[in-house]
Order: sequence, then C-alpha cells, then structure tokens
Amino acid sequence: MSDQELVQVLDYILNRCDEASIEVVAEAVTRRRRDIAMFGSRGLPDPKQWAQGLSAQVNIGATIDGLRDTIRDMAVRIIRQEAPELTDEQVDALTGAWVPSSAQASGDGESRKNSLPREVLTGMIEQFVVFSQGRMGESEDRKLREEMGSWPERYWNAFPQVIQLIITDYLNGEIGEAEFNSKIGTALAMYN
Repeated sequence: MSDQELVQVLDYILNRCDEASIEVVAEAVTRRRRDIAMFGSRGLPDPKQWAQGLSAQVNIGATIDGLRDTIRDMAVRIIRQEAPELTDEQVDALTGAWVPSSAQASGDGESRKNSLPREVLTGMIEQFVVFSQGRMGESEDRKLREEMGSWPERYWNAFPQVIQLIITDYLNGEIGEAEFNSKIGTALAMYN
C-alpha cells in the first residue's frame, strides 16, 4: 500500500466512518490479521487471492491427476519464462522434482496425496474449512461444483491423513484457531 492509500484509508476511518462502517472496518482488520497469521508468516500467498488466481488460470478437470498435470504445465511455462536458457531436460528435471506428472506419480493413495504442492493444499484447506463452517458464498460453492462435482468429498479424499485429523479437531471445536493455524502450518511444512 502506498503512503497516499494509507492516508486515504486513515482519513476515511478517522473522519468519515459511521458506527456501521467502523464495524465493517474492524471485521476486515480482524480477518486480515487472521489470514496473515495463518498464511503470511509462512511466506504463503493470501488464500483468497491465490484461489481466485488459480481458478482463473487452471482447468481443474475431473481428477487430482488433471490438477497435477495442469499445475505441472504452469510450472513449465513459468520456468521457461523466467529461465529461457535452461534445456528441455533441465526443465523436465525441475518440474519433475516439484510436481510429478501423472505418469510419474505412483504408489499408494497416501504417497499420491503427499505429492500435491503445498500451495494447492493450502488453498484447498482454506476452501474446505470455510465451506464446512457455512461461511462460503453460494456462488463460489456452485462454481466449484460445476468444475469438480462433489468437491468437498474430493478435497477430503485428497488431504493427507494428518491434515484430515487437524481439520476434524478444529471443526469439532477440540482446538482453537491459533492452534489449528500452527498445526496446519507444521503439517504443510512436511509436504515440501
């Protein structure tokens, strides 16, 4: 935020806000602090912006394999754009290490779950929790269902078991938001 934007925001809050507007601003600040605590301190992108950007760029398809291949293709494009001097073999080696293709992904379900990029898991967790708490907008839910069908079930089945356990504890009220954020951050750190 530039200095001028900050001055405008502060001017609005201090000089022109009524009671209702103050409540909206306070709620926005609370939500932003929560997002920064959960994602910003770990160098992760803002989940809402990331999810919107991803959904605009990614054709999710019907399976996690389709998602993996799409993300792998995006990684190849980014690498070629940022490092055009790399050979095809070097690009394949980098993308294969970061995001294995469907053909490279093998083994049991748990090892396949572990192959999802951390950023993808982060966005999926955010969407799943918001949906499970009844805070997801109908239009966002409808869009996800149009793209993926029963997306909550697909997400749940794609989560590694440790993530499923942490989400279950949080949604059942057995752990608070701060502990949830901490445990999710630790669990996600294991996946890259």
